Amino acid sequence: MRLPVYLDYNATTPVDPRVLETMLPWFTEQFGNAASRTHLYGWTAEEAVATARKQIAKLLNVTPKEVVFTSGATEANNLAIKGVFEKKSHVGKHIITVATEHKAVLDTCHHLEQLGADITYLVPTADGLITPQQVSEVLRSDTILVSVMYANNEIGVIQPIRDIAEVAHRAGALFHTDATQAIGKLPIDMPLEGIDLLSLSAHKLYGPKGIGALVVRSGVEIASQMDGGGHERGRRSGTLNVPGIVGLGKACEIAQKEMKSETTRLEGLRNRLESEILSKVPDTFVNGATEYRLSHLTNICFENVDGENLLLSLRDVAVSTGSACTSASVLPSYVLKILGLTDDQAYASLRMSLGRFTTEEEITFAIHHIVEVVQKMRG
Repeated sequence: MRLPVYLDYNATTPVDPRVLETMLPWFTEQFGNAASRTHLYGWTAEEAVATARKQIAKLLNVTPKEVVFTSGATEANNLAIKGVFEKKSHVGKHIITVATEHKAVLDTCHHLEQLGADITYLVPTADGLITPQQVSEVLRSDTILVSVMYANNEIGVIQPIRDIAEVAHRAGALFHTDATQAIGKLPIDMPLEGIDLLSLSAHKLYGPKGIGALVVRSGVEIASQMDGGGHERGRRSGTLNVPGIVGLGKACEIAQKEMKSETTRLEGLRNRLESEILSKVPDTFVNGATEYRLSHLTNICFENVDGENLLLSLRDVAVSTGSACTSASVLPSYVLKILGLTDDQAYASLRMSLGRFTTEEEITFAIHHIVEVVQKMRG
């Protein structure tokens, strides 16, 4: 068993060996530019990209032409939200989102506020959920977009996406979801769920870093945020990252085949980790809803413990206190604060996320290590 035990799969995942094997030839043997239309190297690369589009599209029940490749979910979120605002601001400038979204959505919205956008930030209940009724109450005639994260990156809460999208559409607004944490872990059917735009990133589902996609349903218009060459049907210019795209496609293909069994296995491991810690360590509780959440994640608050010292003392377990994108911040998790936790409680909360390569042995070790460290700290 390798130490420290890795329980931070929500931050990033290792590349699956099968994904890496599929990618390698595209760095050396097949190095063509997918936009080169005059020779075999380019045609071969273009064919590989087309295959990946099909693999991604199949996972989400969309058509390959609706897949727009980006550098990751952050860029995809920017393209979706800024793209809709720029294209539809003549119709309206009101956007609805949630206060517990990832910074890639919140900071994009803050930027648009400086350009005249009117943003409504919905505050979820203590379990992290928002309701379609909440969305309905703030919808206006000038609302152009509703953006709600599919599953929260810190507490794993799954929002009622289909119902929220339906409410948005009745008011004539588009619906976008940051599905970064849900992709490959939950079955997502974009047409069935009424999702107009969906952001995803490869490195959250055992693909490489630096590649992602924005899936844009047919008929939805967005303004390009990257000009120069007209790639991706004019929606995102730039030479395509063929090895990364191939890896993302393969990762989606594997996820589709193994999602059901992997979900069952990880839920069993997560439940064991969670229940044993809660039973062995008093004054602990789970943050967020426990019914509607991702199967591989738990976020536990350890009361009466100094959060910084807790992280420093857990030398043999790799966990986090929140999003990797805000881990450099000295502030407590804004997600947990919005749920009603005090600063001390937020600092002393650990996000533990399991993954494809997590073993029973690692869970046994993690339970023992965490319990021992907390008991020592409490004296």
